[in-house]
Amino acid sequence: MRRSMDRREFAGMMPAMLAMAAIGTQEAKGQGKAGSLPTIASGVFKPGPAKVAGEKRVSHSYVSGMLAAGNLRLEMHETTQEAGAPHEPIGTHLHNELWLVREGTVELTTNGVVRRMEAGDVGICVAGDKHFIQNVGSTQATYFVVTVGPPE
Repeated sequence: MRRSMDRREFAGMMPAMLAMAAIGTQEAKGQGKAGSLPTIASGVFKPGPAKVAGEKRVSHSYVSGMLAAGNLRLEMHETTQEAGAPHEPIGTHLHNELWLVREGTVELTTNGVVRRMEAGDVGICVAGDKHFIQNVGSTQATYFVVTVGPPE
């Protein structure tokens, strides 16, 4: 039986996520609109209002802004994809993305390689990879996305 990751284990991954972001930041230094984003302060962040993010897909933003160092943007949102939803658009970014699947079964495709993820799994896409995520199960899938990297 698969054990789900709890919030403390997920929080313990943050140093690794920030280190991963630093890799993508070096070549993008000086790009983006850092001045137009708020600086993130320590605290607790509640989900924002629902935003329709495509057919059969809804997202809630938790936090978005610059870390105090001034060169890294952090953003986190939660997305729910209904069964049968078309995959999100194929994307490429300067930032790194991490997915934590809360419920359901999805496939994370990075540079043409398909990886199946279930509740409790974490997927990573490094800056520059072509990627998308799709619900491939028979029930809704919900996952958190954390992005870390230069402002875009």
